[in-house]
Amino acid sequence: MNELRIDALLPQEMATRAEYLGVRKAEMSFLKMFMLAVLAGAFIALGAIFATTVGAGSGAVTAPDGTAAFSAGLPYGVVRLLSGLVFSLGLILVVVGGAELFTGNNLIVMAWASGKVKGSAVLRNWVIVYIGNFAGAFLTAVLMFFTKQYTFGANAVGINALKTAAAKCDLTFIQAIALGILCNALVCMAVWLTYSARSTMDKILAIIFPITAFVAAGFEHSVANMYYVPYALLVKGFDPAFIQAVGDKAGNLDKLTWPVFLLNNLLPVTIGNIIGGAVLVAAVYWAIFLRSGKS
Repeated sequence: MNELRIDALLPQEMATRAEYLGVRKAEMSFLKMFMLAVLAGAFIALGAIFATTVGAGSGAVTAPDGTAAFSAGLPYGVVRLLSGLVFSLGLILVVVGGAELFTGNNLIVMAWASGKVKGSAVLRNWVIVYIGNFAGAFLTAVLMFFTKQYTFGANAVGINALKTAAAKCDLTFIQAIALGILCNALVCMAVWLTYSARSTMDKILAIIFPITAFVAAGFEHSVANMYYVPYALLVKGFDPAFIQAVGDKAGNLDKLTWPVFLLNNLLPVTIGNIIGGAVLVAAVYWAIFLRSGKS
């Protein structure tokens, strides 16, 4: 009789599972893949909404990365810690709820390296999921704009949202790549750790610390930025009265434009995310656990 295993999977078994899931993801139909990607974009946006709200404060001062830190009570690091904890909601919804996230799907490289899927199938998945993630995040930003939640807390939420987006658009190209590399190394490590899980609680606990770490450290996540910056751009472009009221508290908004976002933030952050996830996590674990078994 086979024993029922309740202990966590070991790393070798995790690698085999990652390879198996990579094949399944690559072979998914277009419609299913795209719909799950839209969901993932919305889920990450929900985590960003949570983090923006928690990081807001009417008595805030500008932190080095442009986000708000409370001037009365909590120091910058504690606010970043709390923001990271609540942002974890996004990946928890993706993993437990079931959705397709571009950054996590960088792990499909393990299946490709083993010859289980073609390079074209990997690129197909990444392109479809990336577009779907953008659609989900942007539609959530549009919906959030109509809620006018950015006026809550005496406009503190909106001020924090504008500062965060402006700071992201103010990064240099190389800086954005480096921050993207470190971010997705942690995101893919979070996903990798969930492959050892035997229960939903295991998955949640595996996700929280890596995701909290990347947010607290100020690393850059391409899908999160698909919400953060468009949301701020919508507020800037369609609520001039709000901008006039809080403009002096929201930092330098001159660089908060669509071209700057797409070329100076989203592009380099995406490049960095691919390097961090596909190379530093997927390729490394493939080389350690799967390379010797490659036929």
